[in-house]
Amino acid sequence: MNTLFDVHEDDPESQTSDHRGRPPDGILPTHVIRSLIDNRQIWAGQDIPESQIQPASLDLRLGSVAYRIRASFLPGSEHRVRQKIGGVTLHEIDLSQGAVLERGCVYLVPLLESLNLPPRISGIANPRSSTGRLDVFTRLITDCGTAFDRVDPGYQGPLYAEISPRTFSILVRTGSRLNQLRFRRGTPKYSDAQLRALQHEYTLVEGSNDIDQGIGLAIDLVGQPETGLVGYRAKRHAGLVDIDLTSAYDPAEYWEPVYAHKDNGIILDPDEFYILASKQAVHVPPDYAAEMVPFNPIVGEFRVHYAGFFDPGFGHAAADGDGARAVLEVRSHEVPFILTDGQIIGRLIYEKLTEPPEKIYGSDIGSSYQRQGLKLSKHFRAWP
Repeated sequence: MNTLFDVHEDDPESQTSDHRGRPPDGILPTHVIRSLIDNRQIWAGQDIPESQIQPASLDLRLGSVAYRIRASFLPGSEHRVRQKIGGVTLHEIDLSQGAVLERGCVYLVPLLESLNLPPRISGIANPRSSTGRLDVFTRLITDCGTAFDRVDPGYQGPLYAEISPRTFSILVRTGSRLNQLRFRRGTPKYSDAQLRALQHEYTLVEGSNDIDQGIGLAIDLVGQPETGLVGYRAKRHAGLVDIDLTSAYDPAEYWEPVYAHKDNGIILDPDEFYILASKQAVHVPPDYAAEMVPFNPIVGEFRVHYAGFFDPGFGHAAADGDGARAVLEVRSHEVPFILTDGQIIGRLIYEKLTEPPEKIYGSDIGSSYQRQGLKLSKHFRAWP
């Protein structure tokens, strides 16, 4: 890969070390991400505000232009993204004053942030929680990239977001934040035995003994005792959503409630989008981060959780560490599919941070979903 920027000798690799004198492997917390910014190993053409730095990730911002493209693509190991854009672009859109990205279309947007990472630091990206709950399919692309949402160790170059709104058309502008990037030093390995020990110590997932390449998370289809509400299904022809607004929209105009059936199951209609919730509470200790791993298709043709990051402290400050339920973005593929109460629909992988974080997920830093039950994205007011 061609070197695009100068490498700085002063980097966070030397800030802390393990007993072998080498910096510990794991997920980088807030203050180490900040040091990457200070050393211009993460940089942008304008300041990166503190509000972008989450407990274990960095929010990424859209740049000034979007390209409406014919199809999704990866540049491949020998090419930069710019070399491929011309062959797939239908038209160019100015984002400086705001613009609509229409549902069913695919867009490529250069991001404001670029990277100049040290050799042992890599990245993994996901949509932000609010992005996933709007069914906006967002993936990160790098130059010479052969996989979405992955940044190779030592990557030096620009970042791009592929954006495809699936249910609602969205209004975005320069600086809008749709995805986030988590940084990892080295290649930490976590066994099921370690996960069982963590489950015993912290109760990561309430009542779960299903540990097999991650800890199993089940779905709640009994719902609220007083109403039987188990989730929401998106309306197909609803209005526009401004991605940067909070509590701005009447949820009844965009969603219809889904109630429990007498057999405690629901049928997912093909290509419909649902917001459901986990049966168990999830707890992420302050010195760990968690990720929902891709669902195994051999147990069902559906996808759960587009936005798979759980920050350090998720569910920790809620109810004195008793956890908070995970909200699940669910879509069935090709055929109707029956989900039943208590069915395992995903697995959580936990990774230790390299150091204790300065801040954890919660209301103190403006987190939107700490004490959530079944909850739509922050763009909508409370259900009537």
